[in-house]
Amino acid sequence: MTMTMESFEEFLRSQGVADALLTEVKAFREEYPREMEDRIGTLNYKFYGGEVWTQAILALLEGAHLLLSGPKATGKNVLCENLSFLFGRPQWTVSLNMTSDAHGLVASDTFKDGEVVLKPGPVYQAARYGGFGVLDEINMAKNEALSVIHSALDDRRILDIPGYDLLRLHPASRFLATMNHGYLGTRDLNEALVSRFLVLDMPAISQEDLIKILVDHTGIRRDPAQAFSQLFMDLQEKSLHAEISSKAIDLRGLLYALQLMKRGLGIFPALDLGLANKCFDTYEKDLVQDTIKTLFSQDMKGQDFFD
Repeated sequence: MTMTMESFEEFLRSQGVADALLTEVKAFREEYPREMEDRIGTLNYKFYGGEVWTQAILALLEGAHLLLSGPKATGKNVLCENLSFLFGRPQWTVSLNMTSDAHGLVASDTFKDGEVVLKPGPVYQAARYGGFGVLDEINMAKNEALSVIHSALDDRRILDIPGYDLLRLHPASRFLATMNHGYLGTRDLNEALVSRFLVLDMPAISQEDLIKILVDHTGIRRDPAQAFSQLFMDLQEKSLHAEISSKAIDLRGLLYALQLMKRGLGIFPALDLGLANKCFDTYEKDLVQDTIKTLFSQDMKGQDFFD
């Protein structure tokens, strides 16, 4: 969505963010002018949650790094994008996994014009240019791969690249890490790494905020939006009680399904594409489809939900 800084700040005020805090963020932006515009976060979605906003802004103004921890569909990556936009800083995102290594994160050697030169990675770039480095799914990476950035995350704020110069972090640089619990391949973070972050426990989205998101991003009317938000909440409840996995708890999938309905696709095929078909176990898929059928009937037309 297209949104000016002024209208975004007005949105934050509506979420309960204090004017004094927004004034401090404005001073930050003036001290560190925008650069690399194509890397600054976008506002495809807005993050809803005043307490989380306040805590995140205060932490970044203090110069701390943030670890966003919580279950699926709590808006961790959306918040990272929103913070990049609000602070006007370029963003580098790296999706971590079990094969991630220090060279891919920080820097590696490469050949250029017959010479060995440094090939900077996303952590190096964020540190050099005052960016926000997003370490996505940090608990998927091996602890030994992350140990190389310990000095960047603590009070030293340096990156020591063997064979090259010592890099001191730009004063505007911040690192934001995200982690989900219970996914295949995840591991516990060691104490030394966690101690370098402030940990923000991301709450599950409220139904009222979910309705606002559905209305804002699809143009659906409020009454049917309430029914679709109830579907999401029901599936989330089943996931918490281990009746189904978290595969169908997909807010992006629900938004896409609503857009498909707006274009004329039926409710059930659209929700299959966006939610149910992400469950590859037949029994689990049947449970998701049964939940959908309790809220919607075959004679409903998705197009009628939109003005």
